[in-house]
Amino acid sequence: MIKRHLKSSLFFIMAIAISFTSCKENGADSSEANAKLSVDYEKYVLDNGLEVILHQDKSDPIVSLAVQYGVGSNREKTGRTGFAHLFEHMLFQESENVPQDQFFKKIQDAGGTLNGGTWKDGTIYYETVPSNAMEMMMWLESDRMGWFINTVTESAFENQQEVVQNEKRQRVDNNPYGHTGWVIDKAIYPESHPYNWQVIGELVDLQSATVADVREFYEKFYGPNNATLVLVGDFETAEAKEMINKYFGEVKRGKEVPKLKPQRTTLAESKRLFHEDNFATTAQLNMVWPTVEQYTEDAYALDFLGELFSSGKNAPLYKVIEKEKELSSSYYSYNGSGEIAGVFRISVTANDGKSLKDVEEGINEAFALFETEGITDRDIVRVKAGLETGFYNGISSVQGKAFQLASYNEFTGNPSFIETDIENIQKVTKEDVMRVYNTYIKGKPFVLTSFVPKGKTDLIAENSIKAEVVEEKIVENIKKEVIEESTEAVAKTPSVFDRSIEPTQGDSPALKVPTSWTTELDNGIKVFGIEQNEIPTVNFSLVMEGGHLLDSMDKNGVANLLTDIMMEGTANKTPQELEEEIEMLGASINMYTTRESIVIQVNTLVRNYEKTMALVEEILTQPRWDVEEFGRIKTATINQVKRSSANPNAVAGRVFNKLLYGKDHIFAYPTSGTVESIESIGIEDVKAFYTANFSPSISRFHIVGKLDQKKALAGLESLNKNWAAKEVTIPEYPVANNRDKSSVYFVDIPGAKQSVIQIGNIAMARTDEDFYPAEVMNYALGGAFNGVVNRILREEKGYTYGARTGFGGSKIPGTFRASSSVRTNTTGESVEIFRDEINKYKEGISQEDLDFTKNALIKSNARRFETQFALLGMLQEMSTYGLSPDYIEGEEATVRNMTLATHKALANKHLDPSKMAFLIVGDAESQYVQFKDMGFDEVLLLDKEGEEVKLEKVKM
Repeated sequence: MIKRHLKSSLFFIMAIAISFTSCKENGADSSEANAKLSVDYEKYVLDNGLEVILHQDKSDPIVSLAVQYGVGSNREKTGRTGFAHLFEHMLFQESENVPQDQFFKKIQDAGGTLNGGTWKDGTIYYETVPSNAMEMMMWLESDRMGWFINTVTESAFENQQEVVQNEKRQRVDNNPYGHTGWVIDKAIYPESHPYNWQVIGELVDLQSATVADVREFYEKFYGPNNATLVLVGDFETAEAKEMINKYFGEVKRGKEVPKLKPQRTTLAESKRLFHEDNFATTAQLNMVWPTVEQYTEDAYALDFLGELFSSGKNAPLYKVIEKEKELSSSYYSYNGSGEIAGVFRISVTANDGKSLKDVEEGINEAFALFETEGITDRDIVRVKAGLETGFYNGISSVQGKAFQLASYNEFTGNPSFIETDIENIQKVTKEDVMRVYNTYIKGKPFVLTSFVPKGKTDLIAENSIKAEVVEEKIVENIKKEVIEESTEAVAKTPSVFDRSIEPTQGDSPALKVPTSWTTELDNGIKVFGIEQNEIPTVNFSLVMEGGHLLDSMDKNGVANLLTDIMMEGTANKTPQELEEEIEMLGASINMYTTRESIVIQVNTLVRNYEKTMALVEEILTQPRWDVEEFGRIKTATINQVKRSSANPNAVAGRVFNKLLYGKDHIFAYPTSGTVESIESIGIEDVKAFYTANFSPSISRFHIVGKLDQKKALAGLESLNKNWAAKEVTIPEYPVANNRDKSSVYFVDIPGAKQSVIQIGNIAMARTDEDFYPAEVMNYALGGAFNGVVNRILREEKGYTYGARTGFGGSKIPGTFRASSSVRTNTTGESVEIFRDEINKYKEGISQEDLDFTKNALIKSNARRFETQFALLGMLQEMSTYGLSPDYIEGEEATVRNMTLATHKALANKHLDPSKMAFLIVGDAESQYVQFKDMGFDEVLLLDKEGEEVKLEKVKM
């Protein structure tokens, strides 16, 4: 799917008729072409300039509110970057009538969810709650729109500065290729261009920002006349309008914010830059060309170019870079058109040891192939075929509808712009694609970046100069002096009513579990279904027990390679033919391996259900065993494993599992396999796995969509007839929590800007009677944003972007895990906070915290059954663990009946830091030694594979 217009934007259609491209080739059914896809909405404008859009959707008792402001990082200026994103964080803190840290708590207490997002061109805040909490939601959102700025204090501001800086460290500084966007944007846009800097901002700007800067930015851009408010869901229009007028109508109009005009950029000559990346294990090349802003004729055609050049078996980039030259198995191209400018980008992450000089040559050969072979009409049709399915998936939730209405309104002034958007996409021809290629790409100057592992400058593309990337230095944590806040009351902004009074909520919607059905086919497949008629799509999955559990220790990764190779054609179809048939149906078929199963997951239109199911059967029962594709898949998987060793979070996950499950358990090893095990696997190993372990006797089928049981089963008749059962024995591995001490395990990532912390032990299986009660017990500790560990480490200390705790388990005992990524120089203190707070939690919680847990978990069930994807997950949980259709009612009873005494008993039974493993992945030179004096039973250094290393091998 095209990444901008065809994937992200085409989600919502307002009262228009759309003719989808005819897809009768290869049997695809387009009998519903010219179908009318209509949704009613109402738009009006308040006196203060706030644009309001309402859409009723009474399918579930929930409402979603989205407020999108016309301010992103493109409204900032050099030296004051990162403000829009910083403001997104600040607006969750408090307002004049909502106390500190209560935004999240009040919404979650009502059973809702909330968040915000900032990008180059905008900022959005959103909440989804049960419909009885609609007025409370409006009260909260309006208070931060008009009654916020007086509450901004030095200490609150400093805290969120720290949080945002930690977000930057986590997403940019501590990640392979994390600085790529910075290097590209600095090179392709002039210094004064609004896209020259990153959304996250420059670290020095974040650190030097003042409260006065924040006030100025707020007053300039956060008025109601620079925003769109969208309400979607179960409400009465007259009542909603009355509430909106009451809560938002008196918000003071802000300064006028003129719309930004397009600011296309050009390059006089190509720029070639390189950076030695501390976290990369393989090299990555990017080539970027200036293009045009969104919703222009050329932007649509460039979107198609990005898709056709890199995606699928027919793509030139695949043919040259991966298949012919084996330079990479990880690459993409796309057109990124924003509000005022755009770029076309090709990104290739090279296979281990491959030179970016060769990669660049390969890209140029792919361009030559593209020019020679050209584009066919079928290529264009194939790309368009998934539009209808993508549209329906996008409107499956009230939140998705709200996002799309807000976005179109903000950027085009018209919520119904989808009509024009779709028409423009449908008008794109093969001639258009070749035209934009010749206009913007062929022979035109570009920015080229080479990111290579430290010390591997021989891999850099030719004639590159060093990029001046600024990297943060690790320094000792100096606790800042506590700023004495004024004791004076916050100045109150006038209001026509008393905003300090929180609106009351009506009765919560009653739990209504969707009706499901179940049966068993003659060949042993157990079938579970739910009829859901809101959109004409169907989602289904086939789950076979076993997966990674059926791998042998010396051939670890066979199951994973098997699910990859089975998607590479069938006995009757080449890989390219299979791929195209799926695309022409507007379907997606994914096959993957988990620790305990092999899964085929499918999304398609109801009218194409039987044809899609026929392809699934062919994939399942008639594998192709393409030797050439198998070699390519092995190479891709090996390189994926090698790249993951550069990711501190991936390293932490692997080592944590190995420490807890032990070397004799298959869960100690990644599902993907190791480099050594993958290299040892041949096509015969994969065939043997398939022959021995694929059977309907260990399979379960789940289906949700706009079809009844009879039609669902009709689609399975052939599979029932043609897939014979066999006996499959799934190995059992003993699992025990036999830890008897607290151990620190430190994995060294030299120069890491953050430390990844994972703390825990073997816990329970999902089938254990204590499992769900323990999940309830954990909620106030770290199962929610307002949980103890996140509140302290993020909101009070500013050491992290997030901290969580939780229980995981299946039929096999899982783990209790507490985790976070913290600023490097706060590593020791953060580990102590985790240890201390878990111990304190065992002393019991307050009645207020227990009530919050109950409200959040019970009331949120109103949102639990909204989409087909959510219902499919419910069916899979039922089938996996033998749960009754009303199991959620039992979970509600568990929550309601939880007492303080029961909660405390569960905490003392299942939480014991004195017997937990404390894993830290970070900079050993600056952080390791301190743990020797922190009261742990043992402190060990490990390598990235979880093996102990001697102290002298690590620089201290």
